[in-house]
Amino acid sequence: MARRLIVIRLDIPVDPSSPEAQEWLRGELARPEYQSAKPTWFDLASKAVQDWLASLFQGPGGNAGPVLLLVVVLVIAGLIVTAFFVFGRPRLNRRSALEGRSLFGADELRTAADLRASAERAARAGDWVLAVEEQFRAIAVALDERTLVRVTPGTTATEFAQRAALVVPDEREALGGAARSFDEVRYLDRPGTESAFQQLVALDQRLQRVRIAAPAVAR
Repeated sequence: MARRLIVIRLDIPVDPSSPEAQEWLRGELARPEYQSAKPTWFDLASKAVQDWLASLFQGPGGNAGPVLLLVVVLVIAGLIVTAFFVFGRPRLNRRSALEGRSLFGADELRTAADLRASAERAARAGDWVLAVEEQFRAIAVALDERTLVRVTPGTTATEFAQRAALVVPDEREALGGAARSFDEVRYLDRPGTESAFQQLVALDQRLQRVRIAAPAVAR
């Protein structure tokens, strides 16, 4: 039986530089499945950013230590600056805590120094009711400014005296007497006296000299 040898010729361009091969390659790459696989502009941009960050963290000579340290310092500095703008300086923040506060039945925006000056003016004018009220308020605000005693809305004079006595137990009796003097002129319409005012001034001066090593705010 005679066998026939069948030769199949595959007409595929083998020269990639020929015009026919280049045209065939362009046609092949123009097919939808190849076009959909091409990276988008977002892919290219993301890759560029990733490469840039990688180069930063590698640092010169492949050592990422200095770069990481710089990044940590910058992050901490950013947090500090943000906290400064949000919360303000610590002392100003303590002052702001008094703004809009109802202190013993009245809104109080003044500092302890302001209240002491007001009490002194009232005393010079012989207005002992106002002098006693303002001097007692000065004592409360002064301890609040020093973060020794927290004065919250609704705190009564007696409650303040009890909280302050926890911080300065040696002045417990004097603080209780000061609260009673305030309540008498404020709520019981009792006439204030020069003696009551001077006792409050003396108590205020003693409290100003008190130094607490690690103050714990009495609430």
